[in-house]
Amino acid sequence: MTETTTGPPATSTVDAVIIGAGFSGLYMLHKLRDEMGLHARVFETGDGVGGTWYWNRYPGARSDSDSYIYGFTFDRDLWESWEWSERYPESHEIRGYLEHVADRFDLRRDITFGTRVVSATYDEDSHWRVVTDQGETVTATYVISAVGALSASNTPPFEGIDTFAGPTFHTGHWPHEGVDFTGQRVGMIGSGASAVQATPLIAAQASELTVFQRTANYIIPANNGPVDPQVKAERREDWAGIRERIQQSNFGFELYLQEKGAAEVSDDEREALLEDFWNRGGFHIWLGSYADIFFSTEANDLVRRFLDRKIRETVHDPATADLLVPSGYPFGCKRNPLDSGYFETFNEPHVHLVDVKTNPIAAITGSGLRLADGAEFEFDALVLATGFDAMTGPLNRIDIRGRGGQLLREKWAEGPRTYLGLMSHDFPNLFTITGPQSPSVLSNMPVSIEQHVDLVGRIIVDLRERGASEIEPTKEAEDAWCTYNAEIANATLFPTADTWYMGANIPGKPRQFLPNLDFVGPYRAKCDQIAANGWEGFAIDGVATPAGDHVYRWALAS
Repeated sequence: MTETTTGPPATSTVDAVIIGAGFSGLYMLHKLRDEMGLHARVFETGDGVGGTWYWNRYPGARSDSDSYIYGFTFDRDLWESWEWSERYPESHEIRGYLEHVADRFDLRRDITFGTRVVSATYDEDSHWRVVTDQGETVTATYVISAVGALSASNTPPFEGIDTFAGPTFHTGHWPHEGVDFTGQRVGMIGSGASAVQATPLIAAQASELTVFQRTANYIIPANNGPVDPQVKAERREDWAGIRERIQQSNFGFELYLQEKGAAEVSDDEREALLEDFWNRGGFHIWLGSYADIFFSTEANDLVRRFLDRKIRETVHDPATADLLVPSGYPFGCKRNPLDSGYFETFNEPHVHLVDVKTNPIAAITGSGLRLADGAEFEFDALVLATGFDAMTGPLNRIDIRGRGGQLLREKWAEGPRTYLGLMSHDFPNLFTITGPQSPSVLSNMPVSIEQHVDLVGRIIVDLRERGASEIEPTKEAEDAWCTYNAEIANATLFPTADTWYMGANIPGKPRQFLPNLDFVGPYRAKCDQIAANGWEGFAIDGVATPAGDHVYRWALAS
């Protein structure tokens, strides 16, 4: 579906510019325009709403959050106006939902599609000057980044990447008309979440599929399918209860960690719980089982052995199973894809798995690719399931300059520096919805998005009531938040894994834990207390309110 908008003037002035028209951008526009009466403009690179979901159309692309909580909860009528068809909605249904939201609140009239923001520069008169690739310049008091955490696709710099004679597809930029692989020899590079979803469906078409795996993943059954009508009806009536529970939860799901750890229960008790959670599907084993798996290698190994056995029970060929069993990092410290037949696909005779960790890809060739040992593979089509430059990548691709012309990506050269993952010192009135160093990707995203949008709305209302022109974090609060964020991550096993949480998938990217581990409920409470105490850690028109020690206490550690 292609959206159209009328051509804007070359120069204009608004209260706020919002970058991106996904979940964050749509709700931010509604908040600022419809609830607060401000003039806001949204710029969106795609030709329609959806954000990440506008681009992610590869086979099998779907949410890994249960559909009933993968949407907005700020409006009960909106909640009741939409019905999902499955437990985990596919990308086309998510786009349909976001189009429904845009229609319901008449949001498209303030969205400019097919337009990329190339720069945003802060002037000393407390305004931002935003420039687009269409030559438009917009002056705004506030700039809100709604670019998404996983919107900057990553294509590794393989030698010869442009020489392959056949078509090449990246899962993050899939052709909207789809791709038919019937009878083709297909090579897929990557084995992360998008590869896990796409592999079974591509294998069903291709005459031969070869997956090149660098790192094996722990993959948990999705157990996707239609939701029982009675369960749907009960959830529809429990809007307020569900909203409250997910807002106060650890991860934005109705999942709760066990009171005892994996190492504190008997083998039989642990086996029974893990088997039950395995059969239920979803993130129960990851986010609803044992807290000590995030801290203790001993506890983590107990759960890993269960998952290793499940893989070996599913995959018939022992050598292939050996490759698919993860090693070298703890379970749960890498994003866990949900499985809808991935392991079973490798039992098919025309599907092959190649380890490129010990024998890396040396080059892409005109007919396929070549490994370091000289082995050659020929394909008719190549699929790059090589992920994203997560969290910081989308922001660093825009020329964002704050006070004194400071470039954001230069300030973040050694890793992101924020306060609450929401703002950065010397970049007044620039907000990053679910930005780095907020719970973000360690949560069910719509829950964290709503919390951040609501928080930005509260800040702007307060500024306008005070007659104030700008807000930014103090350097002291930002420094303390960065230190705190690293300390709580380093108290866990997360930094021991080479993951995109750590920026490890991008050569040269600083190794730093990118999200925040406060968890959804405690982080929300922390933000609420900061607001109640006069915006602790922020400076408003140069007047600072020091952040109290409570800001840097970690609930789980206590």
